[in-house]
Amino acid sequence: MASNPPFSSSSSPSSAPRLARISSDHIISVLLLLPVESVLSFSMTCRRFRSLAASDALWLPICRREWGGVDALIESFSPQERLRLSWKWLYAQVSQLSSLSCRRLSCKNGDFPTPRASHSLAVVSDWLVLFGGGSEGGRHLGDTWIAYIGNGRNKALSWQHINSGIPSGRFGQTCTLLSNYLVLFGGINESGDRLNDTWIGEAFYEGKDMRIAWRLLNVSSVVPPPRGAHAACSVGNHRMVMHGGIGLHGLRLNDTWILDLSDDLRSGRWHWVTNVQSLPPPRSGHTLTWIGGTYMVLFGGRGSGYEVLNDVWLLNIDSSNREWRELKYELYGLPSEMPLPRVGHSATMVLGRKILIYGGEDSQRHRKDDFWVLDVGALPRFQTVGLTKPPRRFWKKLQVEGHHPSYRSFHGACADKSGRYVYIFGGMVDGIVHPAEASGLRFNGELYQMDLVLQL
Repeated sequence: MASNPPFSSSSSPSSAPRLARISSDHIISVLLLLPVESVLSFSMTCRRFRSLAASDALWLPICRREWGGVDALIESFSPQERLRLSWKWLYAQVSQLSSLSCRRLSCKNGDFPTPRASHSLAVVSDWLVLFGGGSEGGRHLGDTWIAYIGNGRNKALSWQHINSGIPSGRFGQTCTLLSNYLVLFGGINESGDRLNDTWIGEAFYEGKDMRIAWRLLNVSSVVPPPRGAHAACSVGNHRMVMHGGIGLHGLRLNDTWILDLSDDLRSGRWHWVTNVQSLPPPRSGHTLTWIGGTYMVLFGGRGSGYEVLNDVWLLNIDSSNREWRELKYELYGLPSEMPLPRVGHSATMVLGRKILIYGGEDSQRHRKDDFWVLDVGALPRFQTVGLTKPPRRFWKKLQVEGHHPSYRSFHGACADKSGRYVYIFGGMVDGIVHPAEASGLRFNGELYQMDLVLQL
């Protein structure tokens, strides 16, 4: 007699579906190899699989896989939030993110950074680190400030001015976080000179205090040409990528450089990325954001003809397949589906592998206060299969709750290690126009905290 097929409807225990007899641990191991869409389809098969496909035992590893780790995120939740946390629900909340909660942070003491723009802002461990920028009277600042942010629930911070000595005052530099080190490159000094020096800022912790020690990085004789208003991002803990900016004689650049650092970050070597087709047009005031692996995303900036841009490019620096590719998309007749052109905006990687775009200005110096997210979760897959258009919901405009920041450009922005909180400091904002002034531009010194709205 022929045996029952694997999925026979027989009620005999010996003929139960083979898949149903597989242990839950084995099923979860298989599900973790599948994309989320397939996991959701699997959950509709039967009652047991629906229960398995909703468990934290499955969705916590999925969140780790999709977001690159969640330990810092778990630490950001209160004990009460952790008790009622469902990882499947959290994944859905982050995937459907639609709003931010904003508040202005006050200063506990009377010591705080002067208003500035085109400065650097980063989170090192649990500390905000602020360096340099341009200020009133044409001053080019070379000061370093730190503020402890902890778990992100503080309503007021204490700024500390630390005597780091060097580098020299400048604005329009990049300052990129690699592990607990800062890598600073270039900028423009008070004489208007473009710079191409490379510095390492090393963090030292003494109890509840921190200090930053800057030192000039030992690099080879091959270095990028001097520039300011360029863009840079880290790739892992020992590599940085830099692109574009304003070079000598005001020339806008479109070259790409990779800095490979030694294991102890005592030295490094610059490499010019050549033989790459379809380079983005030259620009300055743009952003470059690492999205994982060997991929990063470039957005916006000001072109050689002073036009302001809103194009999106995907860069792959894999040694066997280095290329730039523009991500073109159809708007279906609705310009509101994507950000307007801008320069001097910020781009911050937040929870869920989304890039948060904020602010900037257009060609008429009209500043912006809008927030957008660029969902980059599918971009490496998009690149691999060679599609010509990214997904339909490529961009999403976010609503803002609470104390909305004023319109601004050339501010500083960074996320904490959980990706849940974003900090914004300073920039150029619109001010009151006085008869003796050509415009109402002014430097800002406010600090804001943006919180991804998650209904836990």
